[in-house]
Amino acid sequence: MKYVSTRGSAPALDFAGVTLAGLASDGGLYVPEGWPQFSHEEIAVMRGLPYDELAARVMEPFVGDCLTPARLRELTAKAYGRFSHKAVTPLVQLDERQWLLELFHGPTLAFKDVALQMLGLLFEEFLAREDGKLTIVGATSGDTGSAAIDAVAGLDRVEIFMLHPKGRVSDVQRRQMTTVRAPNVHNIAIDGSFDDAQAMVKRIFSDADVTAKHRIGAVNSINWARLMAQVVYYFVASLQLGGPERKLAFSVPTGNFGDVFAGHVAARMGLPIEQLVVATNVNDILHRALSAGDYSAGTVTPTAAPSMDIQVSSNFERLLFDVGGRDGAALAEQMRGFESTRAMQLTNAQREGAARLFTSLRADEHDMASAMRWACEDCAQVIDPHTAIGLHAARAVELPVGVPVVTLATAHPAKFPDAVERATGTRPSLPPRVGDLFAREEAYTELAGVYEAVRDHIVGHAA
Repeated sequence: MKYVSTRGSAPALDFAGVTLAGLASDGGLYVPEGWPQFSHEEIAVMRGLPYDELAARVMEPFVGDCLTPARLRELTAKAYGRFSHKAVTPLVQLDERQWLLELFHGPTLAFKDVALQMLGLLFEEFLAREDGKLTIVGATSGDTGSAAIDAVAGLDRVEIFMLHPKGRVSDVQRRQMTTVRAPNVHNIAIDGSFDDAQAMVKRIFSDADVTAKHRIGAVNSINWARLMAQVVYYFVASLQLGGPERKLAFSVPTGNFGDVFAGHVAARMGLPIEQLVVATNVNDILHRALSAGDYSAGTVTPTAAPSMDIQVSSNFERLLFDVGGRDGAALAEQMRGFESTRAMQLTNAQREGAARLFTSLRADEHDMASAMRWACEDCAQVIDPHTAIGLHAARAVELPVGVPVVTLATAHPAKFPDAVERATGTRPSLPPRVGDLFAREEAYTELAGVYEAVRDHIVGHAA
């Protein structure tokens, strides 16, 4: 399996190469040169497998000869052995049509654990082969940071610099990052938004003065290996609800488009998916792009769903490449225009290609709170604000009769206790395994939202 850049001019790499590289050298994102296919029969025989074994089956075509099947199976067993639920990503029924896929049973209580526990092991595996070291630079709107830090804390060959927007993540999200005191972990709070932090991370990858001295890696969903791991739970949910004989729809609360793009990959691999519903909050660039072709960034509006407070969705580039003819040169020109003007119109091919599988809905604060109340009062389920945005869209979308809708429950409600309590009157508690979080000492560096300040800090503190 080889991987190519969405912008067409970076060298093709194997799986180990794209795992360690993160962003392509031409500024694009890596995708497989072709989608592996499972037949109806091959999907059906996965039914009933333990999560780690099913994960190895789904990942194997993407890994190629970079890992033996036996070694891949060892890594998936280790990655998913730390989850608090035996099913890893259990399904919960709300009513005759609505389901939740709980993705928050990992060590940091968010869906990012499903991918990052695996990614940390892959870093360690591939770096050991070449006696190498990796400096990870990442940006987080809330959950990526804590999940990435948990996955690599204490590793000898990896150090991590994680940027978060000061004051724009929840107290739980911040403390899950800043209370980890491993020597290879560096937390940075910047004045600005997640989009500002993400732009700095992308710029680091193309800064020759930095890359000449340090091997820079990515844990954000620009890293292909992260998306690969997220494809697995679409297969899990489908097989439990009648797939591959029965089609499902998925409603995905998303800001950076990685989680829902994994559903697109699952469909490309042969999983029968009726529709992927892109659920956004008022920072609705994805809704505007999919419904009207208008991919234009505005000003980020802070909300009670901070992980979705994004105006530039990195992984959307992967979709535009895949449905728009896989023309890297044309997309590179299109993205250069967007990066200079922060505005872009999708081509007809891109709009029509996306519409074959995707639809979108937007939820405001009232919609979000109403969905939390409905889940709590009518279904005895307490959900977080991000999941509530997905559930609002799931209940509003029009689908054929008999198609179940699975909302991806992306975070434990205790990560956002104030918002949940305002909507439902119930204040969720942290699970016992992280119950002492607020007694731990924090450590992080505050920096101006200026690239040079962040770059100099990283260069000055990197081993």
